[in-house]
Amino acid sequence: MKKTHLFTSESVTEGHPDKVCDQVSDAILDAIMEKDPPGRVAVETLVTNGLCVVAGEVTTGCYVDMPQIVRKTIKDIGYTRAKYGFDYETCGVMVAIKEQSKDIARGVDKALEIRGGEVVKEDLENLGAGDQGLMFGFACDETEELMPMPIVLSHKLAKKLADVRKTGELSYLRPDGKSQVTIEYEDDKPVRIHTVLIAAQHAPDVATDKIKSDIIERVILPILPESMVHDKMKYYVNPTGRFVIGGPQGDSGVTGRKIIVDTYGGYSRHGGGAFSGKDPTKVDRSGTYAARWVAKNIVAAGLAKCCEVQIAYAIGIARPLSVMIDTFGTGEIPDAKIAELVKSVFDLRPGLIIKHLKLRRPIYKQVAAYGHFGRLDLDLPWEKTDKAAELKKKASRT
Repeated sequence: MKKTHLFTSESVTEGHPDKVCDQVSDAILDAIMEKDPPGRVAVETLVTNGLCVVAGEVTTGCYVDMPQIVRKTIKDIGYTRAKYGFDYETCGVMVAIKEQSKDIARGVDKALEIRGGEVVKEDLENLGAGDQGLMFGFACDETEELMPMPIVLSHKLAKKLADVRKTGELSYLRPDGKSQVTIEYEDDKPVRIHTVLIAAQHAPDVATDKIKSDIIERVILPILPESMVHDKMKYYVNPTGRFVIGGPQGDSGVTGRKIIVDTYGGYSRHGGGAFSGKDPTKVDRSGTYAARWVAKNIVAAGLAKCCEVQIAYAIGIARPLSVMIDTFGTGEIPDAKIAELVKSVFDLRPGLIIKHLKLRRPIYKQVAAYGHFGRLDLDLPWEKTDKAAELKKKASRT
């Protein structure tokens, strides 16, 4: 008898208040990375009705115009008129930035394993982790992205919702919105779409029935795989009947509050650390990207159909405290053997992750909405399967 279950993931549009904050934080990071790649950045953003506050720690030798970056980011998202409840020209912008703690900098600049006396010029090979913590990466063979299907479809729907707004195809839409997809599984394989939910901010004078029919026809159906669609599928569009007040006018937003949207939609475990506004010496970001890189290469190599990787770090120590592999019974060889292969193929010291993945570049704002993983529309270094052949070759010798 087949085992069935339902699994649901959600995404949000770039105009969601929390995502506005993620994009502002990463836009500031990108501006600093472009001028000063070794700069240290930890920027948090908060938005509320008519106000954007930027705070955090930055150590850099360059100057960037943060208020201008804030306003341009908000403009690009689409908050361009006061009647949308938030306007890039008239909102207040406050900036409160200080230098990174010297105690943190000391551990990062030179790892505990080789540190002695005063900090010297940064050496990537011996760069210490910027904090303690545990990071998870995940991959599975459900989709061509090697990602879980519910989060892939949720992201595509959220992005399509923004696209039809920006092109004017559905000109009554406004920037805030959410998507949610429920997939039915049989024996752990996705077989059909059970439910699709869209919440779309809109102008006040548009009929609910029109919004629903337009979104089903122009947003939902063009995205869903035909093989997964059936006549019993459930659609919900703005189930409260009205979504006019949205964005920062409707809810406050804060950087780092959409960590499940950013990763695997709840399908895999999460270490708790957010990404946006953090330079790659912060292992919340670089360590999690590396864990995805490892997991994706394991699945791409055919060593497992599904793989979760955990990496743990201590502040100021370069080498990971632990590396764990869990293939949930889908591995071609034991998980412990795969873990040994990973240690021989991947150098997971933070500085070497930065070097191999070329993380000191302005590449972060583009992933601050619609997911950091499985993005076939972007050329992301942690999405490459450049180690799959080596893993497969070494595995054949075990």
